[in-house]
Amino acid sequence: MRARKTRHGMLAAAMAGGLLLTGCTGGGSGSDNRATADDKARRRSGSEPLPAPAPATPGREDEGSHRDAAPPPDYLSTFALDVDTASYGFARRTLAEGRLPDPATVRPEEFVNSFRQDYPRPDGDGFSVSVDGARTGDDGWSLLRVGLATREAAEEKRPPAALTFVIDVSGSMAEPGRLDLAKKSLGIMTDRLRPDDSIALVTFSDTAETVLPMTRLGGTGTRIGSGTETGTGTGTSTGTGTGTGDGRHRVHDAIDGLEPTQSTNLEAGVTTGYDTAVRGKREGATNRVVLLSDALANTGDTSADGILERISDARREHGITLFGVGVGSDYGDALMERLADKGDGHTAYVSNDEEAREVFCEELPANIELRAREAKAQVAFDPETVEQFRLIGYENREVADDDFRDDSVDGGEVGPGHTVTALYAVRAKPGAGGHLATASVRWLDPSSRAPHEESGRIETADLDGSLREADEGLQVAALAAYFADALRTAAPSGYPRQDRTSPLPGTSSLPGTQSLPGTPSLPELSRQAHALPSYDKQTRDLTEAVDRAARIADDTHAPGTHAPGTASPRGEIRY
Repeated sequence: MRARKTRHGMLAAAMAGGLLLTGCTGGGSGSDNRATADDKARRRSGSEPLPAPAPATPGREDEGSHRDAAPPPDYLSTFALDVDTASYGFARRTLAEGRLPDPATVRPEEFVNSFRQDYPRPDGDGFSVSVDGARTGDDGWSLLRVGLATREAAEEKRPPAALTFVIDVSGSMAEPGRLDLAKKSLGIMTDRLRPDDSIALVTFSDTAETVLPMTRLGGTGTRIGSGTETGTGTGTSTGTGTGTGDGRHRVHDAIDGLEPTQSTNLEAGVTTGYDTAVRGKREGATNRVVLLSDALANTGDTSADGILERISDARREHGITLFGVGVGSDYGDALMERLADKGDGHTAYVSNDEEAREVFCEELPANIELRAREAKAQVAFDPETVEQFRLIGYENREVADDDFRDDSVDGGEVGPGHTVTALYAVRAKPGAGGHLATASVRWLDPSSRAPHEESGRIETADLDGSLREADEGLQVAALAAYFADALRTAAPSGYPRQDRTSPLPGTSSLPGTQSLPGTPSLPELSRQAHALPSYDKQTRDLTEAVDRAARIADDTHAPGTHAPGTASPRGEIRY
């Protein structure tokens, strides 16, 4: 998987997804995570992988004066990169059906990263790093934005793709907007792929079946690989050897023949899919498994750990990544996310023709190649200027600080044209000035696996402006983060409420029940959404989702929400 939880990460998870108060992996009571400047200096001289150091700042005391002082809190925040967007898509679907989403399915980083940002692009593989921020106006808190971007794809230069589609054809997929949507989108995508690309199709219900081995789209439509394919005794192949005729026709015929049948043996589907992908693996191509399902496993091994174990070797030995596409009003969000996490891939969610075309016909073909492997970010906050900080989201992407430069620890895989945004709530010390934080990203070259790093700095003066004066992308990212936070705390009846007011050891709690400083009520968020500087399709969709949430919360009187037109107990996003 892409991230390893630290003790502090597990402590945060025990707080029902609470956000850290003095760092992504900070706030615990263990002295090993409260290193002094001398401790870090001694570690630099050894062989132990080190986190990115915070640069020295003017006015910092001599190191010797700290030797007898109590260790400072941990001022490092480390996490694996994440480009998933499924949480936001599923929340919008749930809201459109008149329900507030289960707080457990709301992941703030996926809301934030559903909006592409206009960050500078690097010239080659890897990332550019941008760092900015603005005041929220709530008790000295500001929002800090760390923006990472990869170079756009060059269609004519990308390697060929070898895509194995694992398609759920269980009975639940008969619901409109599931299998019918998948078939239509796959057909369009097949016509848009290049002749040197290849596709295999695996279906699963109570058992799994390879309905089309890896088939080249152009030329003679040669099927790659031969022999009977199995998924631990549960899957078979309906075709072997080679055949003639147009490859696209073969793919279209296989797609047209997909029909919903019985129960959902997700284990058989994933296992047979990876077997098929390994048998049809093309050297020099991007080999990927694409799982399309509602992820409601009810036959075979239905545990995430059992299914994950089946694909771990294929991922490690063959480098075959997994892209999960979720569908359906009832959706196994947690299982799909864990599968994609273990498969070094990412997830998306589709509920209509427009979203499906975007994912299958634009996002997937444009992101066939990779720009970075095992990518991790680390933000080093300056203890001379920073009083408190907290990372918004990324709870299940946390990485131990010392593992930032340990390239054997899994990070995230990122394709071309991606932007990754991490937001922090930061409170500077009163009157402090100078260096605030340094953000670093580390990744492996997708071909040579050579490690690379880039960094960006920000000063306290860079947070002087208000959100109203900030870059439009920061305003949208802030709104998305606050929206996710409001949904997590406004739990409908039947869901455990995400009340995260208990402080971590060594930190102080915030007043009220909101986990972020100054989180507005849903009605106030709706007003702020309508006031965004530009109103493109993405912001219209976001505004519509916020409006729906405000109406539903008012109708159901969900805890932690307020009727339209009433004041929020925490105020508003103060621009």
